[in-house]
Amino acid sequence: MRAADFVVKALEREDVEFVFGYPGGAIMPVYDALVEAKFKHVLVRHEQGAALAADGYARASGKVGVCLATSGPGATNLVTGIANAFMDSVPMVAITGQVPTHYMGTDAFQETDMLGVTMSIVKHSFLARTPEDLFWMLPEAFRVARSGRPGPVLLDIPKDVQQTMIEMPAETPPPPEPVVEPDSAALAAAIELLEDSEQPIIYAGGGIGMANALEAFRDFVEATRIPVVTTLKGIGSLAGDHELNLGMLGMHGLKAANLAVQESDLLIVIGARLDDRATGKLDTFAPKAKLIHLDIDPAELGKLRRPAVAVRGDLTHSLTALRAPIAIRNWRSRCLIRKAESAWDYGNPSDDIYAPRLLRKLSERAGTRTIISCDVGQHQMWVAQHYNFTEPYQHLTSGGLGTMGYGLPAAIGAWLARPDHEVIVVSGDGSIMMNIQELATLNRYGIPIKILLLDNSHLGLVRQWQELFFEERFSEVDLSDNPEFVQVAESFGVEGMKVDHRNQEEEAIEALLNAKGPFFLHVAINPETSVWPLVPPGKSNADMMEGAKS
Repeated sequence: MRAADFVVKALEREDVEFVFGYPGGAIMPVYDALVEAKFKHVLVRHEQGAALAADGYARASGKVGVCLATSGPGATNLVTGIANAFMDSVPMVAITGQVPTHYMGTDAFQETDMLGVTMSIVKHSFLARTPEDLFWMLPEAFRVARSGRPGPVLLDIPKDVQQTMIEMPAETPPPPEPVVEPDSAALAAAIELLEDSEQPIIYAGGGIGMANALEAFRDFVEATRIPVVTTLKGIGSLAGDHELNLGMLGMHGLKAANLAVQESDLLIVIGARLDDRATGKLDTFAPKAKLIHLDIDPAELGKLRRPAVAVRGDLTHSLTALRAPIAIRNWRSRCLIRKAESAWDYGNPSDDIYAPRLLRKLSERAGTRTIISCDVGQHQMWVAQHYNFTEPYQHLTSGGLGTMGYGLPAAIGAWLARPDHEVIVVSGDGSIMMNIQELATLNRYGIPIKILLLDNSHLGLVRQWQELFFEERFSEVDLSDNPEFVQVAESFGVEGMKVDHRNQEEEAIEALLNAKGPFFLHVAINPETSVWPLVPPGKSNADMMEGAKS
């Protein structure tokens, strides 16, 4: 067989269900082999859409996402999606075509050094210079992508390598991944800190879901009864309506969450990396707190703040070992009283549609088998603040990279991973235009994704910052010349409607949830509505601006 045929067979051996891609000259032999593939190829309309769809598939399924592109512009168009997966620790294998080996280094047509381009945004990268390299590189790419702290891996395959005839190698099952056991001395020290603490807070990150440690984490919370704050990626680790869930912390975190962290004497950081958007000014973050940091990745332990105890290893083992009741009744009561006192008021009197209220209503009406795939901007923060998630996989968003245009292609991947779920994109009028071409992918494959577009005719978060921190010198944020989105959607075969008054909120939600196929709900909102709270840049998380909740 050709090496290209082996690539397809190797993907089948990895139980790949879907590959997201776009063909071109340097990857054409693999595309020829795909005709006989047992898995399905999904033709997107832009390679960035392929990488982001693979990302969404991986997050929703827990499996490795796979994307495919040709050399040059095809490969470079994957870069944003690869970087997005790297920043959010998403397992992905990106396979790219390359010019024939005898042309490499000659600036040949559509030649790009993808190993060099992606070096800082992958866990590892491979260049197959011989067909035999593929025998070990392909399984190793999948192993690296999903092991330890997950992430993307690049495999670059020259066209002549793909076309070379080879003998199919015997299948050798990969060795089982070793479980990293936490150090018993570190666990003992952590238990001692927990017992001595009077005002502890659990700081829950995205690593909990990725480690399949939800049950152990929730048992730990119930045993200790310690209040919980989450990062953006940690949302869903504990149900949004759980009594002990104080909400998201950080720049747009909830008041109860930020103040509890600032007053704590112990932070139990679980599967999180102390990102700047969560901590604010680092030297003022949780100033009285010692840290217990639990993570699989040793590079994160002490990277930004030295922990009193670092526990590297499998989170299920660590959390099970630390599970024990502690006496913090007064502290817990204080946190819950503040949570009740700072609860959001959704009774905005304006006639406009109020985005937080709309999202809360959607959260109440949508079933538990619903995935929200969110773009980047004000709407992203409103979803994080006001939508109650019960599982991490239900909240898809670009956290570390902040990739506008993420929502729609990621939703495509998520629905293919879980077709028994309702998948809803929440986007803004800026973000939706980044990858709006993927409406064609919905149409082609009959994917019944729902799109909720919150349209304030601006780049809303940039406008808010210019208003607050740049003396209202508004620069290049006006998007009032956007197209009529419902007409655009309908031209792609997607039904839609537009609403702009609060008395249409119920009707709009019903239309969105009851649509049989894909549906585009265009919601016009007040362009002056801002996201609150907001921690100004360079300030402590205690210095929240609360603004007008309208």
